[in-house]
Amino acid sequence: MTDPAIQEVHIPIHPRSVKGYFRTLKNIILVVAYLVYFLLPWVPWERATGPNQAVLWDLVGRKFYLFGLVIHPKEIFWLAGILMIAALLLFFVTGIAGRIFCGYFCFQTLWTDIFVGIERLVQGERPARIRLDKQPWNTEKIRKKSLTHILWLLFAFITGLTFTLYWGYAPELFKAFFTGSAAAPMYITTLIITATTYTMAGFAREQTCTHMCPYSRFQSAMFDRDTKLVAYDQSRGEGEQGRSKVTREFKTREERQAAGIGDCIDCGYCVQVCPTGIDIRNGLQVSCIHCALCIDACNNIMDKMEWPRGLIRYSSEHEEAGKKARILKPKNFGYGIALLLSLVVLIWSVEHKAELDTAITQIRQPLYVRLSDGSIQNSYEIKLTNYTQKEQFLTLGLDGLDNATLDVGKIQSIHLRPEQQLRLLVKVKQKTEQQTQKVSDFNFIVYPKDKNINEKRIKARFYTP
Repeated sequence: MTDPAIQEVHIPIHPRSVKGYFRTLKNIILVVAYLVYFLLPWVPWERATGPNQAVLWDLVGRKFYLFGLVIHPKEIFWLAGILMIAALLLFFVTGIAGRIFCGYFCFQTLWTDIFVGIERLVQGERPARIRLDKQPWNTEKIRKKSLTHILWLLFAFITGLTFTLYWGYAPELFKAFFTGSAAAPMYITTLIITATTYTMAGFAREQTCTHMCPYSRFQSAMFDRDTKLVAYDQSRGEGEQGRSKVTREFKTREERQAAGIGDCIDCGYCVQVCPTGIDIRNGLQVSCIHCALCIDACNNIMDKMEWPRGLIRYSSEHEEAGKKARILKPKNFGYGIALLLSLVVLIWSVEHKAELDTAITQIRQPLYVRLSDGSIQNSYEIKLTNYTQKEQFLTLGLDGLDNATLDVGKIQSIHLRPEQQLRLLVKVKQKTEQQTQKVSDFNFIVYPKDKNINEKRIKARFYTP
């Protein structure tokens, strides 16, 4: 059993609102992220075949639709490429500017911001929320707490429902959900996402960043003395005699400097706005997500005091020591080159996506047949897949097998609709006098009538007795 004496007691954090450059930047990113997440399933996209929805992950049809791009199972390696690019981008950015992904783009940060905003809207600013938590349960507390949790659950439910709309045609899924005709997995998934969002953004919050997220643990391996971090200017803030609140004796900056006191007036504003509740003046900490709200808070205080900004700022260890930070260093340069190459390869692969896919299977029971005229016949099953959003007209031919004839039945021209897959049973005949070896290699040739599509050669083997 864990010794109760060494257990950490969780103290609820009530972040205070703040205005400034970084808070405005976070708000812009938050609005854009929510617009993309909640509206993307409803964006129409006209297609010749398939759902008219811009983004849809069709697991039943085994296709992913991304605007004009249709991803099939054989192209799933693109997912590995995207994950690699995301990892390299994360490493590259972290090496230069620390955990800005956590502070601005992480889902946990974005959803926690909204939940804190709802809490502030219903219960008031930080002092009011603290006072409400401490007061006994009465009508006011029950009303405000209940409304807060109702709005949290509503937003979490909308989050969960929107997530499921990406996996089918959104208008139909939305209607089916509320009429009770949707599949059970939709209700289960919505429930799970609702519960996890409500828990993580409403209750876990900073504990997720501090104790659950692995990124906070291995980030130090990507930091160096040139990495830009949210930092407190220790020498300026503390001076020789430490920090001090504003008093009659130490009101102006000149009076404080004469007494050896730093510019930090110990107002605690930087701690109050921190979503993880840390004191940035204690140096770099695992819980710091580099949201830079403490910079806005400190700058606001410095503006009121009419002192220079930058007591808390983005800075590196080298800059703090009076040196120049180096951004273009081997590590960052290597991440950047790898990121660029990965992007180029992925874009090239998408641009050169096969418009027509072919596969062949030889019929082996029997492997060959001797016809009445003495010629030998082999049978094959050819699979043709049209990966484009337009019709294709094809013809078949042979190459590399002397005096052989191709029998495709009554088919004169092969017609493939958009996204259609077709299987053809074809027969190849060769006269006895041309049979010089037991196994002969040859090619089927698929000729598209569309000159913009290259012909396809399918390797095959012809067997004789």
